[in-house]
Amino acid sequence: MIPRRCLLTGAAALAATSPRRARAAGQTLSLLVDAAAGSGADRGARAFAPFLERHLPRTAVEIHNLPDDSGLAAYRALAQADPSGRVVGWVATPALPARMVDRAGGALMQRLTLLGAVQREPIAIVSLAATPIGGGHDAIRRTSATGEGAPLGTPPPGSPPHLAALRMQEIADTPLNIVAFPSAAAVRQAVLAGNVAAAMLGLGDVIAMLRDGRLVGICLNGGERVVTFPAMPALRDSGLRLTAAIRRGIAAPRGLAPETTERLRAALRTIIADPEFRAQADAGGFEADLVDGSTWSAEAEADRAGLALLWQKAPWLPAHTG
Repeated sequence: MIPRRCLLTGAAALAATSPRRARAAGQTLSLLVDAAAGSGADRGARAFAPFLERHLPRTAVEIHNLPDDSGLAAYRALAQADPSGRVVGWVATPALPARMVDRAGGALMQRLTLLGAVQREPIAIVSLAATPIGGGHDAIRRTSATGEGAPLGTPPPGSPPHLAALRMQEIADTPLNIVAFPSAAAVRQAVLAGNVAAAMLGLGDVIAMLRDGRLVGICLNGGERVVTFPAMPALRDSGLRLTAAIRRGIAAPRGLAPETTERLRAALRTIIADPEFRAQADAGGFEADLVDGSTWSAEAEADRAGLALLWQKAPWLPAHTG
């Protein structure tokens, strides 16, 4: 079971409304989030929660933030929860596989069931519109530690954009001047102020600035342009074979009853078809993209294996934390 003090974390923000909803609905579903209240990941979870309530009849959703150890606390609490279907997690990859590599969370996948992903947020390289990057090779040239050495800003070490920057460094076979900031908001401010040559961020963190023309960017979205921002070129247009995105969805403790599993998966299928959810995706810089649990689990395992190799070459945290 999740310790009571953990489950109460972050509940104050919902205290005024959750009890009323719970009484009306008859069941409360705890949604564990691997990020602090007010963060981008937390805002995304809170935007998703009403859709989960809508498509899980007679259920009220309460969000509980467990950001410690870069989100590992949330994943461990989820793995230890009773598999009754009353506790699920808002889980992101490659964040979960990264915690398996850098914080000794290697057994997590044996204790969790990934039910399905509903969001895919591409990662982008962005720069000021006044000094636009001319493609992936230009971004590498500007931020090369052996060349001009201007910083490439990212969120904290081990975050999906930071891992994407490390992968780009590996593909380029040249050290980059990667500077990790405390948060995505801090990186965004740094690039807007011109304090970094470019930044690696989730598209949702910069979509407003891209749309109003303050920033320009290149999307790490394989060979395709982003549905939510079709004007942005793909990195592979520059000849660099790097794809990076964040998947988000629902996970549960291993051992969930089959009927409960199907109820939750059915809710995800109806959420993905909800016009309001798809409109939210268009506005927020992510793609409404349903991936079933088995496929998502295979992707997560592939991420873990790739990150384990990357960790051996370029560990992104001090050695004693891994």
